[in-house]
Amino acid sequence: MVKRDIRSMTLEELQAQFKSWEQPAYRVSQLLDWIYVRRVTAWDAMTNLPKALRQLLAETYAFYSLELVRKQGSRDTTQKFLWRLNDQSLIESVLIPANPALYGEASDRHTLCVSTQVGCAYGCKFCASGLEGWKRNLRVDEVVDQVLATERWATASGEKSTAADGRTVNNLVIMGMGEPLANYDNLINSLRILNAPWGGKIGARKITISTSGLAPQIRKLADDPLQFRLAISLHGATDEVRNKIMPVNKKYPLRELTAACEYYQDKKGRMITLEYILIAGVNDALDQIKPLAQLAHKLHAKVNLIPYNKVEDLPWERPDEPSQEAFLSALENEDVIATLRREKGHDIDAACGQLRLKTERELASA
Repeated sequence: MVKRDIRSMTLEELQAQFKSWEQPAYRVSQLLDWIYVRRVTAWDAMTNLPKALRQLLAETYAFYSLELVRKQGSRDTTQKFLWRLNDQSLIESVLIPANPALYGEASDRHTLCVSTQVGCAYGCKFCASGLEGWKRNLRVDEVVDQVLATERWATASGEKSTAADGRTVNNLVIMGMGEPLANYDNLINSLRILNAPWGGKIGARKITISTSGLAPQIRKLADDPLQFRLAISLHGATDEVRNKIMPVNKKYPLRELTAACEYYQDKKGRMITLEYILIAGVNDALDQIKPLAQLAHKLHAKVNLIPYNKVEDLPWERPDEPSQEAFLSALENEDVIATLRREKGHDIDAACGQLRLKTERELASA
C-alpha cells in the first residue's frame, strides 16, 4: 500500500488521525507549524514532537520533498526551478518578481508559476511541455511542495521577503507544465491547502488558475465556493487561429468556451484574464484585434500579451518589439484593458517545459 503524503492532509483529517492516536489536539498545530512555517523536510527535525509520535507519523505517512536539479536566474531576477520528484520525473516552477503588468500585484510581491502535470496531453503546437507527451498528474503534495521548496530555496539563499508575513511566494499562477483543469481534484485540494490559514496562507484571490479551454471544468470551477481567479490561455481570437495551434479548440470551440466563461462570470463576478502569447506570423496580425476586443468586452476580461519564448525544435518566433507595441496600442484603442509582459525570463529557458526537455535530453544522451 502506497503511503499518503502528509502534505496532502487537511486540518480536519489530521485532527481525526491524532484523536484516534489519543494525541493532544495541540500536537496538530505543532506539526503544521513544522511543515508550513518552518518548512522542514524530515520527521526528525520536528523536535518538539515526541519521538514515538514522529515514528508513528513516519510509519503512516510519506514525507517526500522535491529535489532541486537545476536553477536558472535571469537578468530581471526571474528564477526557474527544475525539480525531481520521488519517481525521478522532472517538473518546473518559475518565481516571477513583482511587476505592475503582471496581474496587478503590489511591488513587493512574488508570483510562483506552478506545474500540475508531468508533461501535457493537450499538444499546443508552440509549447515545450507536451513535446515528450503526458506521463501523469501531479499529486496534491507535489503541487503544494513547489511553493514550500521555493521558499526553502529563498531562505537558504538569503533572499529576504518584504511581505508582512515573511513569505516569499505571495501569489500563485497555475500555468506551468500541464493542463491544470485536467487534474481538477488534485489541483483544487492542493489549492485549498495553500489557501488555508493553517497551510500556505495565500489568499484565494491571489491564486489564478489557467486553462487552455476545458469548458466543463470551467463551469465546475465556477461552482466552487473559493474565489480563485481564472485565466484563459487563448492565443487566438478566432477558431481558425486556435485550431491551428491548440487542438483543444476542436473539442471546445470558442462559442462553447465563451459560454463557460460567461457562466463563471455570472457565478463569481470576477474579471477573467485572457492570456495571449504573441507568435510572429501566427496570431500577431492586426486582423486579430477586432475579434479579440469583442471577446474581451463580452467577458469583461483583460488581455495579458506575452511575447513568445523561443523553444528549441519548434519553428515559432516572437514578434519584434515594434509589432508587440503596435498590437498593444491597437487593443487599447478598442478600449480593452491590456498589458504587455515585456521581459520576464526571456534570457533563461522560461517557456513551459523547456528546461525539463533540455535536461531530459542531456541525461538521455549521457
